[in-house]
Amino acid sequence: MGGQLAYHDGLNAEESVARHYHAAGHDILARRWRSRAGEIDLITRKDGNVIFVEVKKSRNFARAAESLRPRQIARIYASAEAFLGGEPDGLNTAARFDVALVNAKGEISILENAICA
Repeated sequence: MGGQLAYHDGLNAEESVARHYHAAGHDILARRWRSRAGEIDLITRKDGNVIFVEVKKSRNFARAAESLRPRQIARIYASAEAFLGGEPDGLNTAARFDVALVNAKGEISILENAICA
């Protein structure tokens, strides 16, 4: 039962974050985009930049941030590389990696450029 609840909490957090980015003027390109390397929670575009967003939900922002592990970061990079390969400018496309933290109250904190190569 706990796994199903966590799964649905994650989906709800991703939906809230997508609404947040959309309200800020981003075009939503993909949700839960999958490649052979893994999955990216949300991909948006604004002002010519592609933004890869990893959504992390926990009871507070600090715990959510702590849950991002090096293995996940490597998966995000590899998946982003696969996605950018399909863009007109390929790997030369302007891009950034954000982490969207969601706490138990549903509040959102966006860390722009939080994952750096």
